[in-house]
Amino acid sequence: MDGIKLINVSKFYTVEKESLRVLNGIDLDIPENKITVILGRSGCGKTTLLRLVSGLEEFEQGEILGANSKRKAYVFQEDRLMSWLNVKKNITFGLHNKAIDHSKVNEIIETVGLEKFCSAYPSQLSGGMKQRVSIARAFAYDPDFIMMDEPFSALDFFTREQMQKELIKIHQKLKCSILFVTHSIDEALILGDKIVILEKGIVKS
Repeated sequence: MDGIKLINVSKFYTVEKESLRVLNGIDLDIPENKITVILGRSGCGKTTLLRLVSGLEEFEQGEILGANSKRKAYVFQEDRLMSWLNVKKNITFGLHNKAIDHSKVNEIIETVGLEKFCSAYPSQLSGGMKQRVSIARAFAYDPDFIMMDEPFSALDFFTREQMQKELIKIHQKLKCSILFVTHSIDEALILGDKIVILEKGIVKS
């Protein structure tokens, strides 16, 4: 199997001794080397779905096939950069020094337009630039599969539009599967090779 497949996946949380079903029998195919967008309102279970696929949380029912064999990276809503590390060191953070392909890292930095900011620190960067660092860090890990949890939601309209274009360009150049969560219909239409609508823990289309 090249992609990832969810079969009848359900997730429950216990709140004040009451079982709350967050995801209800999710069936989903996530194709290889495409951008799959999960679109839905706040609280519909989008982030929970992302965390189940990533392995950050466990599910109570169903199967997720193909995920364990993937080399995965995660981009959060906030940039989560290390304030004491410069741009390049943030991008290579977590990689073993011997395993770092500096030519590829430099190519990724150039692709996201940060080649003039390699020595800059997070406090010297704009919000959009910080998210570029986060995205570059994910791609530097050389993943098969990237999960992105509303990474542009805190950005202004113009920066968000620019980052969407940047992501498409990076994806076309470097290739990998992306599962992207958003509540913006416009963003889903711009980015998605496949769009999945999630409503109250159920896939609607």
